[in-house]
Amino acid sequence: MSEPQKTLVIAPAWLGDMLMSQPLYSLLHAQDHEIDVLAPPSTYALATRMPEIKHAIKAPLQHGQLQLGTRWQLGKQLRKTGYQRAIILPNSLKSALIPWFAGIAKRTGWLGEHRYGLLNDHRKLDTNTYPGLIARYAALGLTDGAAQPTLKLPQLKIDIANQQTCTQRLNLSTDKPILALCPGAEYGPAKRWPAKYYAQIAQHYLAKQWQVWIFGTANEQAAAQTILQETEGACTDLTGKTNLLEAIDLLALSRAAVCNDSGLMHLAAAVQVPLVAVYGSTSPTYTPPACEQAKIIRLGLACSPCFKRECPLSGNEHLACLTGIKPAQVLSALEALLP
Repeated sequence: MSEPQKTLVIAPAWLGDMLMSQPLYSLLHAQDHEIDVLAPPSTYALATRMPEIKHAIKAPLQHGQLQLGTRWQLGKQLRKTGYQRAIILPNSLKSALIPWFAGIAKRTGWLGEHRYGLLNDHRKLDTNTYPGLIARYAALGLTDGAAQPTLKLPQLKIDIANQQTCTQRLNLSTDKPILALCPGAEYGPAKRWPAKYYAQIAQHYLAKQWQVWIFGTANEQAAAQTILQETEGACTDLTGKTNLLEAIDLLALSRAAVCNDSGLMHLAAAVQVPLVAVYGSTSPTYTPPACEQAKIIRLGLACSPCFKRECPLSGNEHLACLTGIKPAQVLSALEALLP
């Protein structure tokens, strides 16, 4: 029996992108790769919940910073590990430096920022062949041009003990069904459905004797306050009160979720929560919710997907791709998902 191939994967910095890389790890694992993942602080915790990964390594790197000395030192340390292959998922030049410094024999990635010298197995991306990020990442685990097999959906491990500790700390009850609302999107306002619309969804389910939990970082507290004001404080505001792993374990308790195209949407999908995903400036073809029970709501206006953080239009056209999606549409999609 041959020894497994030691493979280092350079992980992306966005939560959703990290989750969409998990089918690649499943593919590599099936090919008898021993997978270590080098992840920045923003996505390191997710790597610890992916069963295909042997070791998750936290990279002391800041998003958008070159930190050449730090990358060289890290590459020097990893040289001792004896990796036979590296797969670089981000397209930036700097993301390919560490495997090069580590002297890893085969370094695979999309060509990106003209990385000819840093990658010796560089691929030229055909966006028609690989329109979505999951397929793009998985293709790097195959011989160039090989047909892609059926991919496993992302699925994160749940820590039941952590889940119980967190519900006790936050004084949460699971006696009633839980609707998760995820009104934020770190990328920018052009991905955020109006908080007052989220409040109408909350009011509908509160009237049905459900609980409504609002998820997000401290950056989503303003949206949470709008929802709380509209519902007379009847929702549970968890924004800024959980870390990433706690959010994963609490999302898993939900009966359903309503989300923007965001990291939390991908987290909800990865713990198999039926969800409705609202898309504005982005595309569900590129970053879909990867789960079996998901409904996508988008208007498909002529100006979208523009992939802008801020809507460049003014007047009635400003954020029309989001404001034109009414709560009744989302409620109808949500009801269709539930027994």
